[in-house]
Parts: sequence; C-alpha cells; structure tokens
Amino acid sequence: MARPVIGIQCNRFVAEGVIEAQMTGKRTIEAVAEVSGCTPLLIPGMPEAVDVADLLEVLDGVVLTGGRANVHPRHYGEELSERHGEMDDGRDGLTLPMVRTCVERGIPIFGLCRGIQEMNVAFGGTLHPEVGELPGKHRHRMPKGCKDPEIIFALREHVRLTPGGLMARMLDAEEIVTNSLHGQAIQRTGDRVVVEGLAADDTIEAISIADAPSFAVGVQWHAEYNAAADPVSRVLFERLGDAARARQKLRHAGRLAGAA
Repeated sequence: MARPVIGIQCNRFVAEGVIEAQMTGKRTIEAVAEVSGCTPLLIPGMPEAVDVADLLEVLDGVVLTGGRANVHPRHYGEELSERHGEMDDGRDGLTLPMVRTCVERGIPIFGLCRGIQEMNVAFGGTLHPEVGELPGKHRHRMPKGCKDPEIIFALREHVRLTPGGLMARMLDAEEIVTNSLHGQAIQRTGDRVVVEGLAADDTIEAISIADAPSFAVGVQWHAEYNAAADPVSRVLFERLGDAARARQKLRHAGRLAGAA
C-alpha cells in the first residue's frame, strides 16, 4: 500500500513583489516525509480553487503551518487594526471550515504556530494580536533583526504540560522546552479546545480538541524545525504519522466495501 497522504497548508506569497504564489517551508515537508513517514501534498490557500470535501477524500491527515499573516479578527468578532498585521483571507476561508471537518470526520490534524490559532478560532475562540503587550506576559517573538536560524529557532520557551493531559502522556513529560516565534496567541479558548501546555507567563502553548476521534493537536511553536532530532517534535510528527496510517486503513477499507 502507498504511504498515507498528509496535506500541508500553504500561505499566500508574492514572489519578487509581483508574482502571486502559494508557499510553505521545506522543513514541514521534510518532517511529514521523513518523521511522519507520509507523502506530503501542498494545499493552496485558495477556497475558490479547492473544495474542502473533495480535498479530504484524498487526504489521511492535515498540517496547518505557521505563517507571517495572522487570522483575520472578523472570524472572532473583532475589528481589523494595524496591530493585527498581515492577513491571508484565502487561507482563512479554506482552513477554518477544514479544521471543523477534519475533526468531525476523524482526519488527523496538527496545527503549528498559526495553525493552533486557526484551530482555536474554528471552534469559537479568540486571539490577541500581540500577547507580549498583556499584563504579566513576556515577549514571545524571535530576537529582533536576527537572521541566524539557529538563534531564531533556539529552544527558549519552557512549557509546562497539563498533568495527566494528552500531551503529557504522549511525551511522558511534565515540562518541555520549545522555540518561540509568535506575537498573536490564544486569548479565549473555543468550545472543545483543551489546554495542554502553558508557557511560564501562562500563554497557551499547546491544545487538543476534546472528543476528537483522531489526532487533533495544536502547538504555538514551530515543531517542524529540526523535527527529526528534537525529541518533542519527533514524537508529535510520529504520532501524526501513526494516526494518518490508521486513517488510511479505514479509508481503504471503506473503498473496498463500497466496491463489493
């Protein structure tokens, strides 16, 4: 049997300041292929070109990538301001309904950085455009002006996992250390959103979706960076791959039953 197929969400990108494109990072593709053991398939953030129902007929899992653009605040009842930064309306229009459909159908889904925010908004939660501005919170962004990936993605955020929670059991740990490159973060959790991990300042760093029939986890960090070597990231992408293989078997069995 062929490897399971995991869709990787792309972002709007303007190449050379002129050419409209869709893109994602190489490291996410490598993490899905090498750590999850699945075939990566890039998903354009273009709801006018992609039907979610049709797409999910051929996918065994989905990764919601990070991205410079933030989720548009209208999706959680707020007005757009300069503080919200860049927007990617096409991606919002595709991913928010896709999150709900994945959970409903038992299709594994893994949210990275912007992805955790989309998962929260999809279930009715809200976001803050710059968590570091809130009382008692610290700055979660990478060092200003830094161009060195080893520094940008350095493990510096201590995250305490919810005792007895899904991620604490999955990682067999009480605390982990992650990278931290975000401004926007979860403010109010949505329905069914379970907090799985908190930063030292109580910023939500990891979630799961209650009663999801398959893997449905979001993390505020970039787990795709160094996924093969980082023990936390490796476990998460391995579990995603395991869930995708289980989903593939169900999908294949359904096709066989339909053909009988």
